[in-house]
Amino acid sequence: MKNLLETLLPAKADNTIRGSKLPFYVFILLATIGVVRSCIHIFSPDGGAGSIAGMDLSAGANVIIFAFALWGAEQLIYAVIQWVVILRYRSLVPLMWGIQFLETLGRMLVGRIKPVTFAHTPPGAIQNYIYLGLALAMLALALWSSQRTASNNNR
Repeated sequence: MKNLLETLLPAKADNTIRGSKLPFYVFILLATIGVVRSCIHIFSPDGGAGSIAGMDLSAGANVIIFAFALWGAEQLIYAVIQWVVILRYRSLVPLMWGIQFLETLGRMLVGRIKPVTFAHTPPGAIQNYIYLGLALAMLALALWSSQRTASNNNR
C-alpha cells in the first residue's frame, strides 16, 4: 500500500518515469486528444453539441443544464488537483498559478468568441477579472521570489 501511495504521490516531484514508459506515451496521446476535443468545443459553431454529439439543440434548458453539470465536474477535478498540490506538491504552486491564469483567460476569450445574453451579470464574469489579475500577480511574485531565493543561496 505504501508503494502504491508513493507511486501516485511521490515525495519528490521530478521528471523521472518510473516503471514502464507505455503509460507516459499513452498519456501524451490522451492529452493530444484533449486539446483537439477542447478546440472543437470552442471553435465549432455549435460546440459540437449537435454536429458531433447529436444533441437535440431545440431541447432548450436541458442542454444548458447538462453543459453546466459537465463544467461542474471539470471544476471539481481541477479543485482536487489544486488540493493535491497544496497538500503534497507545493513546489508546483507557481505552475498552478500559470494554469489558473490561462484557464481564466481561456474562459474569458470563449465568452468573447461565443457571446450569450444573460438576464444579469453572473458572479463569475466579475470574478474572472479578479482571478486574472490575482493569478498574474501571484505567478510573477512566485517567479520573482524563487529567482531571488536561488540567487541568495548561490552567494
